[in-house]
Amino acid sequence: MNQIARSHLIMFLFALSFLVPSLEASEGDADPIYKTCLEDCEISGCVGEMCFQHCKFSSDGKPIDGPWYLQEPLYQKWKQWDCRSDCRYHCMIAREEQRWKLGGKPIKYHGKWPFQRVYAIQEPAAVAFSAISLAIQFHGWLSFFILLNYKLPLRPDKKTYYEYTGLFHIYAILAMNFWFWSAVCHTRDVELTEKLDYSSAVALVGFSFILTILRTFDVRDEASRVMVAAPLIAFVMTHILYLNFYKLDYGLNTKICMAMGVANLLIWGVWAGITSHPSRWKVWLFNVGGTIALLLEIYDFPPYKGFIDAHALWHAANIPLAYICWSFVRDDAVFRTSTLLNKTK
Repeated sequence: MNQIARSHLIMFLFALSFLVPSLEASEGDADPIYKTCLEDCEISGCVGEMCFQHCKFSSDGKPIDGPWYLQEPLYQKWKQWDCRSDCRYHCMIAREEQRWKLGGKPIKYHGKWPFQRVYAIQEPAAVAFSAISLAIQFHGWLSFFILLNYKLPLRPDKKTYYEYTGLFHIYAILAMNFWFWSAVCHTRDVELTEKLDYSSAVALVGFSFILTILRTFDVRDEASRVMVAAPLIAFVMTHILYLNFYKLDYGLNTKICMAMGVANLLIWGVWAGITSHPSRWKVWLFNVGGTIALLLEIYDFPPYKGFIDAHALWHAANIPLAYICWSFVRDDAVFRTSTLLNKTK
């Protein structure tokens, strides 16, 4: 292992040391002023002069007072902004304004930083960055598809020379699926959207890990690919079932995803250090960016102006990383095709 690869290993091991999640309750949950505001709001339905229509209905959806037509339309109900969630949000914002006037710093409430809603979107910056990443993934996959099928030569049976075509098609589908559900979850994080977001994330990272092993070790035999992929697929599927049907454990899911992500970067880093691939510099560039992105997930900080926090910046960092990734994949397809064609001559 050369010196550059060794330095990357040290950085990744250092990052792993911070993966143990905090089990303590959020500081804002115990704040007596916030708790009093929340209790009063759930009784009166108001925070200061602002009152919420949700609190005018009983648990079965019937109005406590007023006619039936005051009930919310379906386009608002799907977001599940009920009395309690609106009370939590506005009490949190009111309390944070008080703390800011007294020189206090933002604190977490119910495990999350105080974000400012925009048109009922909980984390607008993260949603925007997720949508851009989705578009970049689609563009990358489409350019890869056009390159293989219309620009590079095909085998006599009309199949591509690139041995990893099908695997990268699956990767593209999983990546686009993840960024779609990421945008949905950051728009409104109810239990269903959180499960879909977490499940999509671990599915993408798990398959990326499989793809990393197969490509860097140049595994082309189908039987060998199955032997590598089967245990990892079983592990990922078991974890997804655990999240969806036993416990939605954010801390465990984060540790598993980051551990596989670090392993991905390590393997690619070592491969780039020993290969003669003409586009290996893109792998190094991706590794440096990926390391920075991991640090953004580890070193959390409150949202600037209530909009952009470390996690939102992680979403932003993934935009250029997705572009670099697909750029390397296209280069790799050209390189492997050229190599195989030269061998057949």
